[in-house]
Amino acid sequence: MSAVTHTDFHFPGQRSKYVGKVRDVYDIDGKYLVMIATDRISAFDVVLPAGIPCKGQILNQIASKFLDSTSDILPNWKIAEVDPMVTVGYRCEPFKVEMVVRGYLAGHAWREYKAGKRTLCGEVLPEGLVENQRLPHPIITPTTKADAGHDEDISRAEIIASGLVSEEDYTQLERYTLALFQRGTELAAAKGLILVDTKYEFGKKDGKIMLMDEIHTPDSSRYFYADGYEERLARGEKQRQLSKEFVREWLMSEGFSGQAGQQVPAMTDAVVKGITDRYIELYEHITGEKFARFDDADIPARIEKNIREFLNKQ
Repeated sequence: MSAVTHTDFHFPGQRSKYVGKVRDVYDIDGKYLVMIATDRISAFDVVLPAGIPCKGQILNQIASKFLDSTSDILPNWKIAEVDPMVTVGYRCEPFKVEMVVRGYLAGHAWREYKAGKRTLCGEVLPEGLVENQRLPHPIITPTTKADAGHDEDISRAEIIASGLVSEEDYTQLERYTLALFQRGTELAAAKGLILVDTKYEFGKKDGKIMLMDEIHTPDSSRYFYADGYEERLARGEKQRQLSKEFVREWLMSEGFSGQAGQQVPAMTDAVVKGITDRYIELYEHITGEKFARFDDADIPARIEKNIREFLNKQ
């Protein structure tokens, strides 16, 4: 299958096009956002040179399902999933922070802890923790939302003091973040998975806070298999993961961690297929559904047709 790594559409009422690390976002009349989940893949805030077939569809469909299953907690931006790779929703004014929430000491948090840090984004971590251990309670470790380059860790106090978010709004973001994480934890547990950590993005529309972008996907979240978790932890073994961490680990094993001067390793057909297979595995585990490939000969043409049909009805 071919991978869709870029789009170049021109829709009626289109005001702008934003190209993110993974998504192409079209602003329609300042009212709607057409969000296309491409097959690009990023790690260490670097877009890798090869696209991953099926990845965009997987991200879009997982996010769509979780937006629907959390809409009772707070409203979200989604109007409709108009294509396997596309969601259309309301344009919101985004908060300039990403709300990262962690239930376990893994990934970036573990790397910081291992390096000797005991305070992460203002959250004090106890001594004696080991990699992948469950934290006493979920912690929120926000980051700045960079348009380019690396997102940076930031504390609650710094966010409020700098005026990035008002204290009133930030307190509400914390409540929503923990409630979403609890729901995600419950939904994952029902499928034999552990939601280790994830991130949420929020914005405002007509003065109301709304959940934006993706939610609980393998790009924004880390999952462990629950079966055998305790045994592997006790033996100091790596956990069986369903997340993008395996991509980061492969890159690090090849000498790349996003630092200046480092070269991204070659992505062979076997590497690309392996990544696609892992994304499909996560989709099927987290949704409990068989993944349905859409093997269209011309995927961009299908995407454009479906978007135009939706916009014509608005």
